[in-house]
Amino acid sequence: MPKCNTNCVEKPLAKGFEKLGRIVGIYPWVFFISPLIISAGLGAGFYFLKDREANDIEEQFTPKNGPAKAERAFIKEHFPQREEFSSLRLYTEGTFASLIAVHPTNILNLNAFEELVKLDHKVKQIRVNGSKLTFSDLCAKKNGKCVLNPILDIMNIFINVNTTINFPWHNGEFTGSVIGGVSKHSNNTIQSAQAIRMFYYLTEDKKNETDLWLNKFIQTLSEEEATDKKISVSYFTSISRAEEFETNPQTVIPLFSITYFLAITVSIVSCMRLDCVRNKVWVATFGVLSAGLAVLTSFGLLLFCGMPFVMTVASSPFLILGIGVDDMFIMISCWQKTKVRAKVEDRMAETYKEAAVSITITTLTDVLAFYIGLMTPFGSVQSFCMYTGTAILFCYIYNITFFGAFLALNGQREGSNRHWLICRKVKAPSPDNKGNACSVGGAYDPETGRD
Repeated sequence: MPKCNTNCVEKPLAKGFEKLGRIVGIYPWVFFISPLIISAGLGAGFYFLKDREANDIEEQFTPKNGPAKAERAFIKEHFPQREEFSSLRLYTEGTFASLIAVHPTNILNLNAFEELVKLDHKVKQIRVNGSKLTFSDLCAKKNGKCVLNPILDIMNIFINVNTTINFPWHNGEFTGSVIGGVSKHSNNTIQSAQAIRMFYYLTEDKKNETDLWLNKFIQTLSEEEATDKKISVSYFTSISRAEEFETNPQTVIPLFSITYFLAITVSIVSCMRLDCVRNKVWVATFGVLSAGLAVLTSFGLLLFCGMPFVMTVASSPFLILGIGVDDMFIMISCWQKTKVRAKVEDRMAETYKEAAVSITITTLTDVLAFYIGLMTPFGSVQSFCMYTGTAILFCYIYNITFFGAFLALNGQREGSNRHWLICRKVKAPSPDNKGNACSVGGAYDPETGRD
């Protein structure tokens, strides 16, 4: 009975990688320098990082064709906004700044009112764009005037005329959304209140200018928090969440540096040998560097192509590092199973034959899994999957080119019995030659011919 062939994929792959390994072993410098040049070129794509950042929470973290967006489109069509501003007709939360002033007992008193008026004046005097634009130039308008906070007028009358404030409606104004911590009389008039909320709505036609004003508002109110006053102030703007998302990657960068440092350290310790020739410290270092180059190249390429960069992508390099280091150890393990006295190209051919097939299959499954994620309707997930899948692909390519080339160069050094650090030839160990670990090296098992 004829034998069933079950290695129709593995066998041709092994033969192909065996040939590739031999070529890398013969021309290591070509495969070593080429990825460096490619990385330098495509890495320039990080110049566009600021332009590609996409931290709009609604756009990136909600389904692109979700029912909510369809319903909003319906509302836009049947209830269009008028030229006169109305917060009730906003399709989104709008462009605004908001602050909440809190008093420990009762904010409806003269001293607190005076501080609120000063704070309101300070906000309206915020200037941007070379001190040319103030709130009055950027505010949302109704009947040709800025939409202001009627609660200040209500408080003014309440304090100076000694009248009452009804809750939650007062003379046609809804006070339920601007007065908090309310204690009422039986007739629904306010006895005391602890908090006042004020809104500053801006036009949506001048996004660059309004963003500058909102950032200045945040800066001004953060300074206000530090002052010792009778009322405490907290604040929020329409760009606050986006600002937090934009600053989040900055907190990841130190962790990223620490992770790479730890990965290099663990790799070096794992590959360290007491033999000054067989020591593979540099191999481990360049294995980690290979993963870093893959991130640089893939991210730069996608930034060149205009792919949005969402903050979730900042966690991708950690995954790439783990995959890259894992592939590195597989290749080193296969290298150490080859004959020490064999030619470098033969050792590389054997290494690739054993290692490249396994890392190829795992890479294909990983890349396929992430690229399937592109079918999700969430923009943030699409961006993460595209960047990560592409980085894994480049990590694989650089492992069999850049790292493989350095493995071959290191093999040439070992073949000529040179020191791992200073590359000077050292004496081979023998019964008559008993030097220290720094001057004698290159030992191997004569029975197996391996390290």
